[in-house]
Amino acid sequence: MGEPIIQGFAPIANRNASILILGSMPGNASLAAGRYYAHPQNAFWRIMAALLRIDAGSPYRARTQVLKSAGIALWDVLQSCTREGSLDAMIDPDAEIANDFAGFFRTHRQVTRVFFNGAKAEACFKRHVLPVMGSAPLSYARLPSTSPAHASMPFERKLAAWQIVMAPDY
Repeated sequence: MGEPIIQGFAPIANRNASILILGSMPGNASLAAGRYYAHPQNAFWRIMAALLRIDAGSPYRARTQVLKSAGIALWDVLQSCTREGSLDAMIDPDAEIANDFAGFFRTHRQVTRVFFNGAKAEACFKRHVLPVMGSAPLSYARLPSTSPAHASMPFERKLAAWQIVMAPDY
């Protein structure tokens, strides 16, 4: 019968967001926990903690509140897909359904910068979203994946690359 359909999460955002960070689809640990980047080896929250000067071990709700207060929205490109396991490489491209970015950008008009958490998020966005978006004045940048599957890059190098998120002149 094939793999079951996986559903992503709603965005974490408030109306004053100016930055949008996009993953592809939550992994199995995140889906089971009902939280973004729940896998203990995923570097996302450690990176955000370093950038925003918060405790990476603080409760999830507090971390997401700090993101929103910093004008950072968090979401995934895909609303749903089929995938064997947790790896982005296992997402079936024929079953990818993108989130409603037209609606998101209508209600989050201050977003000017979009960062992709890895190559799969960027590829899915280019495939499903850009062709129907029109000419929104957004800047885009792909960052190294925070996934534990991208362990070939040390944390320090990932953190250095992610510094651009907080750069006011980017």
